[in-house]
Amino acid sequence: MPDYRRHRLPGGTYFFTANLLERRSDLLTRHIALLRAAVRAVRRARPFHIDAWVVLPDHLHCIWTLPRTMPMILLVGRPSKSVSPKRTRRQEYRSCVRRANGERGIWQRRFWEHTIRDERDYAAHMDYVHINPIKHGLVARVIDWPYSTFHRDVDVGLYPKDWAGKVPDLQAGEPKESKV
Repeated sequence: MPDYRRHRLPGGTYFFTANLLERRSDLLTRHIALLRAAVRAVRRARPFHIDAWVVLPDHLHCIWTLPRTMPMILLVGRPSKSVSPKRTRRQEYRSCVRRANGERGIWQRRFWEHTIRDERDYAAHMDYVHINPIKHGLVARVIDWPYSTFHRDVDVGLYPKDWAGKVPDLQAGEPKESKV
């Protein structure tokens, strides 16, 4: 098995992406309450700061700043187990390997992680998290996606309400606006 090395920075800020095994599923948004409850429980046990978070139907992107003593893998693993086969219907795809090992799981085994290096890197990843619902064609405006910290960030003045403009309505022939 490959040796995946992760950059460990005590008290670091990390961007990460976790994907469902079935990339066409809507399980995360359908069971958003379970995911939110799990994150709240982890934060009670081991406080961390949610800098940005967007939950899409089949994957999520986050920027979290961790306490100096909390490894990234503990943080990602615990909330992801909340939206698990035990808590949802038994309908996930299982590969031959997973069936042979008696494994169930809705998540891809690995996740993408990136240590935020500086303010410019932080800003770029914040924008990436928030623009993702538009990127995947789920909404025309960032403000219209309900499962995002974008709303909180608008309330505190980090982003204007109309940030990223509006995706053009192809039928109406509107010009494309963008502030990205």
